[in-house]
Amino acid sequence: MERARVDHQTKRDLKAAEAGTWASIKETLKVGGQALLIALVVRTLLFQPFNIPSGSLVPTLLIGDYLFVSKYSYGYSKYSLPLSEYLPFTADGRVWAATPKRGDIAVFKLPKDNSTDYIKRVIGLPGDKVQMKAGLLYINDVPVKREKIAPFETTGPYGEQAKAEQYLETLPNGVTHRVIERDGDNGYWDNTEPYTVPQGRFFMMGDNRDNSTDSRDLANVGFVPFENFVGRAEMIFFSIDEGTPAWQIWNWPAKVRWNRLFTAIH
Repeated sequence: MERARVDHQTKRDLKAAEAGTWASIKETLKVGGQALLIALVVRTLLFQPFNIPSGSLVPTLLIGDYLFVSKYSYGYSKYSLPLSEYLPFTADGRVWAATPKRGDIAVFKLPKDNSTDYIKRVIGLPGDKVQMKAGLLYINDVPVKREKIAPFETTGPYGEQAKAEQYLETLPNGVTHRVIERDGDNGYWDNTEPYTVPQGRFFMMGDNRDNSTDSRDLANVGFVPFENFVGRAEMIFFSIDEGTPAWQIWNWPAKVRWNRLFTAIH
């Protein structure tokens, strides 16, 4: 009799333990599901991570930088939201639209295929006339202020270490940022015809003026429709030396650019 009571008690204890285990699993799944939903909402509506694979925005952004891009800054378009066919887009192809400002660094879909992500700086607004003359940027026939500063250590076209001429450039709205001229003021895109930016489109350029495929190249980039904007680059949250995969955490102490982490992008 005593043994039967013990066996019965053991079974109840086992059932209780089993119920407790399942309750714990269900709670873990619930918390995990909520965290996943929050992450999905944040990525879809607020901030999307991007990494920099090319040097077109050196010295502002380096290969190996990882960024948060705010998707709400310019409103939303079919290129920035899933299920966009159900949204009431306006004539400019956006909802809750806010016009990009000159000097913003923005991610956009390449107009040539509407799928490849590009990141450049907003230089020309709708109606502007943009031109390069001997390496100097002109907007609406007025030369943009440019101040020479110390050269920038960079990589040459064949992977060699090189020094590029570096300048502080101040756009008409007062935004100041650095640009480099790897080939001096006589690079391929340092002398152009004037470009008149159509309504509803923007003129985008890289800060690495001699190593950037941007709106100066009408055949491959050209003027970017407002509809193609995905978001504005806001902050570098991680940065690692070029050629070092981010997942190799054993290389982080020596390869992570610690001074660039959590820095605002201008």
